[in-house]
Amino acid sequence: MYIKRIELQDFRNYAKLEASFSEKVNIFIGNNAQGKTNLLEGIYMNAMARSFKTSKDKELIRFGREFCRVRITSFYDDDDHVTEIVINKDGRKGVKLDGVRINRTSELLDRIFIIVFSPEDMKIVKDEPEKRRRFIDRELCQVKPGYFSDLSNYKKVLKQRNTYLRESVIEPSILDIWDRELARYGAHIIVRRRQFIERIDKISREIHGRISGGRENLGLRYETSFDIPEEDGEKKESYLSHVEQAFYDMLVKRRKEDMENRSTGRGPHRDDLKISADDIDLRKFGSQGQQRTAALSLKLSEIRLIEEEMGEKPILLLDDVLSELDNDRQTYLINSLGGNQLFITTADISGKVAKNLPEGKIFKIKAGEVDIEI
Repeated sequence: MYIKRIELQDFRNYAKLEASFSEKVNIFIGNNAQGKTNLLEGIYMNAMARSFKTSKDKELIRFGREFCRVRITSFYDDDDHVTEIVINKDGRKGVKLDGVRINRTSELLDRIFIIVFSPEDMKIVKDEPEKRRRFIDRELCQVKPGYFSDLSNYKKVLKQRNTYLRESVIEPSILDIWDRELARYGAHIIVRRRQFIERIDKISREIHGRISGGRENLGLRYETSFDIPEEDGEKKESYLSHVEQAFYDMLVKRRKEDMENRSTGRGPHRDDLKISADDIDLRKFGSQGQQRTAALSLKLSEIRLIEEEMGEKPILLLDDVLSELDNDRQTYLINSLGGNQLFITTADISGKVAKNLPEGKIFKIKAGEVDIEI
């Protein structure tokens, strides 16, 4: 699995770009605001048909233009495949896979797997809960396409419920419709997230032990915003039903409070991931070094999970992340990525790091153009 070629038209600051890539390492060098991250955004579109930087598709269109186009050729399943995405200024988005239009983004999932490392990811431990939820959701959407559908439906119902809570007159029978729908989709999200964290906990604990030299024990726990039953060896369907009922009961109990606040106060949109080392909450009490080691362990565990779950080595996008790590963590990261196709953005790259990288291509990016290709 690797990306062979990209074509951009009026995408971010690129008027037109065509570039072919190495199967191993591709390094984009340039100053800030030249288009390095924009190029990674285009590559990421191949997996999710959306950016990892913004949820507003219209922001991807070059200023003053009516639409943008991303066309990517990838190799997987022993053949070349072409993904083409067109985003119009009015918000419409068209996606084609091998020339055939697809109607749902979920049809694009589980074909090619891409993991992003960004400076924001290195702050995931100390940042607000939304960042940790996004970390979980981004991974699950790739490995569990059904999760993407549940998450999209949950967000739609949540928006509808919150809109109704702002009405001057609220009928309990109508609110109950939203409550049951929210509980149905929310239960699927909670159960999948908990299962994901249980898997990631084991993998990241092992990786963290190696990075820290066995000095600390990393621990992850998914924290729900309301009490849910423990799984206790139940069949999946039974446990899912119990979580759904617990969610619905909580919504009914809190209706008066939600009506006063005019928003839904609890649910998976308020959940969090607790990250600790030797039972110390790293968000509150961890040093910067501890927080970054934990963040790196989480990101590396994503790679292992995809390899175990899907039998594929994901494509990795390292967006200026090397500058966020000291030499030891840089070396550990690079040494952990053998066999993966890498795309690395940086203002410069040290001789020590470059020496550890496999052979590949270096692109110099300037003002939305590939100025020099080595």
